[in-house]
Amino acid sequence: MNDDDFFAQAFVYLAAAVVSVPIAKRLALGSVLGYLIAGIVIGPSLFGLVGQEGEHVMHFAEFGVVMMLFLVGLELEPERLWHLRVPILGLGGVQVVGTSTVIAVACLVAGLPFAASIALGMIFSLSSTAIVLQTLEEKGLLKTGGGRSSFAVLLFQDIAVIPMLAVFPLMGTSAGVGAEDSGWIATLPGWGQMLVLMSAIALIVIGGRFAVGPAFRWIARTQLREIFVAAALLLVIAIALLMTEVGLSPALGTFLAGVVLANSEYRHELESDIQPFKGLLLGLFFIAVGAAIDFRLVAENPGTVLGLVVLLMLTKFAFLFGIGRLFKLSVDQCLLFAFALAQGGEFAFVLLTFSERIGVMASTTTALAMAIVALSMAATPLAMLAFERVRLRVGARDRTERAFDDVDHKSPVIIAGYGRFGQIVARLLETQGIHATVLEYDSDQVELLRRFGRRVFYGDASRYDLLEAAGAREAKLLVLALDQPEKIVEMVQTVRRHFPHLQIISRAAGRLDAYDLIEAGVEHVFRETFDSALRAGTTALEVLGIRAHRAHRAAQRFRRDDEAQIRESAFLRRAENFVSIVRERNEENARILAKASQPQTGARDNAWDNVTLREERLSILEDETQAADNGDSSKTPAE
Repeated sequence: MNDDDFFAQAFVYLAAAVVSVPIAKRLALGSVLGYLIAGIVIGPSLFGLVGQEGEHVMHFAEFGVVMMLFLVGLELEPERLWHLRVPILGLGGVQVVGTSTVIAVACLVAGLPFAASIALGMIFSLSSTAIVLQTLEEKGLLKTGGGRSSFAVLLFQDIAVIPMLAVFPLMGTSAGVGAEDSGWIATLPGWGQMLVLMSAIALIVIGGRFAVGPAFRWIARTQLREIFVAAALLLVIAIALLMTEVGLSPALGTFLAGVVLANSEYRHELESDIQPFKGLLLGLFFIAVGAAIDFRLVAENPGTVLGLVVLLMLTKFAFLFGIGRLFKLSVDQCLLFAFALAQGGEFAFVLLTFSERIGVMASTTTALAMAIVALSMAATPLAMLAFERVRLRVGARDRTERAFDDVDHKSPVIIAGYGRFGQIVARLLETQGIHATVLEYDSDQVELLRRFGRRVFYGDASRYDLLEAAGAREAKLLVLALDQPEKIVEMVQTVRRHFPHLQIISRAAGRLDAYDLIEAGVEHVFRETFDSALRAGTTALEVLGIRAHRAHRAAQRFRRDDEAQIRESAFLRRAENFVSIVRERNEENARILAKASQPQTGARDNAWDNVTLREERLSILEDETQAADNGDSSKTPAE
């Protein structure tokens, strides 16, 4: 392949990524699925923009997997591993070993060779770290019991890839290993090969522990960022070359190096320098995988392929749900755990390619397995939609099995939701002797909080009967601290209908949610990041040399003005000229704030007085109007 062909293929790959991923993100499909779809579109199955010649680009794309494992290793600090040892070794170990065994036995029954069956069992036991973590984070489920369990299992699976890469060559045949792949190590006796392999691993561990730190300190003294980036890439490439030379997967060496450097003082610099390269190359890898799916095989045997995809996902789902219950996850969290991890994983493509190269399985088996894995990954968004529907039905049945708690504590304050927002409100009230009645819908969160001595009642605060039992008729205040905007608006409507005397303080994720709550009649709306951002801005003014009292006055004026503006905008946002109205108001507010910020000798400082805000604004506007009527158009408010 000449240079022109290489650049043409690289252009097609990159163009596919730039076009497909933003579209996939907007459709809530996730970037990984976007890359796979792009590969399918440009591959031989559709437009045929890339074919076998794309394998040259694939060599660079596979380097993204190597970098990903290096970064995974960097995350595995000993303290973090020790903290997660029970879910990692327990849930993860049982899942990988159990799923591998079940699938391997099924493959043997189907008539596959022993080595291929064992390899497929281990490969299909893996799930997609990239897809699962991104999906859980987008849906806000990563901090739930099922989300934490999924993370622990994914972490164990990533670690398990390493021994799999080491075991597969023991099951391979000489027919699958060419001279160019095995190199000089193939000429050594068995004990010699093992000695070389152990020496290479020892070199990585010892070098990472004692040599890399001083080397990077010496490079850092140059204060040249590009040299540090080059050194980070050089480290990864050198380890990959060493592993290739001794006949092991480059991913094995880079993962070990990452673990060794997890406590290094340059760990964060290494992560930030390599992350962009990893993301781009891993994206190219997924595109190449999509292009490599043999849809002719799928078209020739659609029932077989799709049936195997469904069978794989159902088998993993059943096993995951079972071990979730074994480890005492609630039903809804078991459903999340099982649905999230039911697909194949991105490392399956690496292991399948490696298995075919060393003769563990035939090319036809590899092609079929790659199609199954890719299609199961593509089905993950559909699986998560199914999870939402099943959770609603099972949740209703689960609530009949586990009734809501009897609320035996009455307080003038009811707090719905006890996450990071509700906890702060409750703790502040407790400092003044006010012990709120707290309702939380997540049963796992309730059990966790009770272990820490918090008095929390399990129940759905959006239900009228539970609010009634919690004392809503006698209470004075309801704090809505849920993290689901639609649920909050639904609760506001319920409260306004049945408990109109209750004052409501509500959390809002952002400006749009605040609009909805204001329209629903909520008087006190607090945006999650507004106060912290305002404090940060105040500190920024102080750091820039503005006196503290002036910075705080400016912040208070900005707060009042923004809150007034958001209430006005809430009832204007559906107007056709909403954008022009907001722009005009922003310019007007900027003029008012600029003039109000000027020192006024002898004048009353209204920065801390909410009562005179409207009068002050009207006074400034009248002054501007009078100046305009007098023809003094050159005079600005600041003057």
